[in-house]
Amino acid sequence: MKREIQYALGGALGYASLTGLLSTVRYRVTGHEHRAPFMAAGKPIVYVLWHGRLLPLAHYHRGEGMGTLISRSGDGEYIARVVRRWGYVPVRGSSSKGARESLLALLAQVKGGRSVAITPDGPRGPKQKLKTGSLVIAQRTGAPVIPVAAAADRAWWFESWDRFLVPKPFARVDIRYGEPLWIPPDAEPDEMQALALRVEGDLDRLTEQLDAAWA
Repeated sequence: MKREIQYALGGALGYASLTGLLSTVRYRVTGHEHRAPFMAAGKPIVYVLWHGRLLPLAHYHRGEGMGTLISRSGDGEYIARVVRRWGYVPVRGSSSKGARESLLALLAQVKGGRSVAITPDGPRGPKQKLKTGSLVIAQRTGAPVIPVAAAADRAWWFESWDRFLVPKPFARVDIRYGEPLWIPPDAEPDEMQALALRVEGDLDRLTEQLDAAWA
């Protein structure tokens, strides 16, 4: 009961403070044309983004009803309570704990028509190294993989494994979507690994392009 109260209070405080902070941010979006046709047709997308950039992206996509994978840790519980208020449908698990169950839950969401957002280097890294779970979901559902990156002109950078970005008040945040990629249903392990490196490279390039604009 005590822990539940802590989670409830922490989640409410986190939601209020992060929503208040990010409501001052000005977003500029490029590459929207890569996702617009799927949204217009009501087709699901598998979005992939680096863990360190998830905060502004999670806020920008609020209200879109996406599914998202969040770790089963205590910190993950606070995050789940915040993003649930932003309109997400959290799936609890990770690549190490509850991996099979979380994969099946995300598959069910995409098959049901819901887009999902996945940080393929989370929850503990290594930083910007893509695990293949997101590609498996795309492979089994036929949904496209779309990489998305974010950068800010002014931000706090946490000294964590992912160098987590938190935009400062009234920051300008750039968001950029990459081109969609479909994963062949008959792709063999070697091909899946090559595709993972391709998506990893796409995400890195998007991130570097946005960071360079504010350098």
